Amino acid sequence: MSNHRTKTNEQNDAEADVESFRKDLGPFVVATEMTRMAMVFTDAKEPTYPIIFANESFLKLTGYQRQDVLGHAFNSLLAPGVTTESLNQVEAAFDGESDSDPEIHYSRKDGSEFWASIFISPVRDETGRVVQHFISLVDLTRYKREQAQSKMLIDELNHRVKNTLSTVQSIAWQALRNSSDPEVVRESIESRLIALSCSHDLLTRESWGGAGLHDLVNEALKPFGVSNGRAGRIEIGGENIRVSPKAALALGIAFHELATNALKYGALSNASGSIDIKWTIEPHTEGDRLVLHWQEKDGPSVTPPPRKGFGSRVLERGLVLELDARVALEYRPSGVVCAIDMPAPKAASDA
Repeated sequence: MSNHRTKTNEQNDAEADVESFRKDLGPFVVATEMTRMAMVFTDAKEPTYPIIFANESFLKLTGYQRQDVLGHAFNSLLAPGVTTESLNQVEAAFDGESDSDPEIHYSRKDGSEFWASIFISPVRDETGRVVQHFISLVDLTRYKREQAQSKMLIDELNHRVKNTLSTVQSIAWQALRNSSDPEVVRESIESRLIALSCSHDLLTRESWGGAGLHDLVNEALKPFGVSNGRAGRIEIGGENIRVSPKAALALGIAFHELATNALKYGALSNASGSIDIKWTIEPHTEGDRLVLHWQEKDGPSVTPPPRKGFGSRVLERGLVLELDARVALEYRPSGVVCAIDMPAPKAASDA
């Protein structure tokens, strides 16, 4: 609290007023002391509205001793840097001209800050003149913190929804571009939306705090390994490194595209092919890198496609833009090989 003064006649008068309260309004003062709501009285005869009474709940909320606040202007409790708008709101409340209870930023004795809603009621003498103000404060700190948290979550949700809609738009556009057959378009869009949904489900189970690579790969490849004995033909190696939600969504789509190609043309299109998926963290002068390898073998002989489809674009462009990755996609005769080299995740929450 600013403008601390030594004990003055004004403060002595304030303490005398407290004693007068106890005599004239004894039961009321006792009730005020007992309540859990922070309350103060101020002197309306002075332009700065000095505090002439503070109950125990107020002292507990602010950390002050009673002698610290008696005789001091009510606004001396406000946090440093309080806005002119806030000061005007407090003044309007004292004048009885406020349509709502101001929500103001205050300082405790130890320098910490809190938000409170204040309700100011005039106390009149027998002539009707306002001689004091009775002020109750409701601590809003927890509410403000939850409000800020909710806003952050809503902003994050909006960001994710926009990114998801952008991905869906790209999936639909590429599907329509690659075929005019409605059934082919439907199947193409549907399978990719299911893949996107699987990644969303995984992240939701993890409270959107990221996902482990083992879990992500298993989720992405589940539709491709549950039938015809393919599960034993997919080998996965590497620690369950957690990646960010952004990386999980991008990699989930990438693994789906690689698996779809393997099912149609590669290692999963015959009875003997297999896929080896592994990853490592490798040191680099510009920072550690997460390097993922997808390698197919024992499938049909592979030839490069005549044109790049959606899957190739996802791998060679999408991962570069989304994850700052380096992607090498090779159509070797012995099988497709894809290397994804990206910055290693520092923490699962890095988005």
